[in-house]
Amino acid sequence: MALNLKPLRVLVIEDAKPMLDLIENVLEGLGVGNVQTTISPMKAQDLVKRENPDIILCDWEMPELDGLEFTKDIRTNTMYPNRMVPIIMISGYGMSERVATARDAGVTEFVVKPFTAKDLTKRIIHVINSPRDFIESENYTGPDRRRKQDPEYKGPLRRQDDKI
Repeated sequence: MALNLKPLRVLVIEDAKPMLDLIENVLEGLGVGNVQTTISPMKAQDLVKRENPDIILCDWEMPELDGLEFTKDIRTNTMYPNRMVPIIMISGYGMSERVATARDAGVTEFVVKPFTAKDLTKRIIHVINSPRDFIESENYTGPDRRRKQDPEYKGPLRRQDDKI
């Protein structure tokens, strides 16, 4: 059964206009009903406050404000209507250190350029079908970074939902 993406509101922040147009075309091809785009992360901050998107696609390296700082602002600033909005980071660098840095900044998913329409679709469907718990602590605000339970983990239990 296919998902109806018509009601979905997606904001795309990408400073390279050809990439911005490509992502917009992919989203429209998927049937996303409301796609807003901007090349400016500063304008995107206002759009997030006004339009309250369901998903944000954000490039990492941009002038004015990079994708990590944009993500941290969304996650920690109470002026935004939905600090838990899924944020999919787009980057030309896919090294594990970069992915971990994005994850630790509060990014929900990560897509490496160049990507296919199928890659992007997979990430969007994942954030819709598998929402992650939102964590607020002294050192981190964002989606739960744990992807799976490690049966070999022998350390202390630190979360309320950890099973004994």
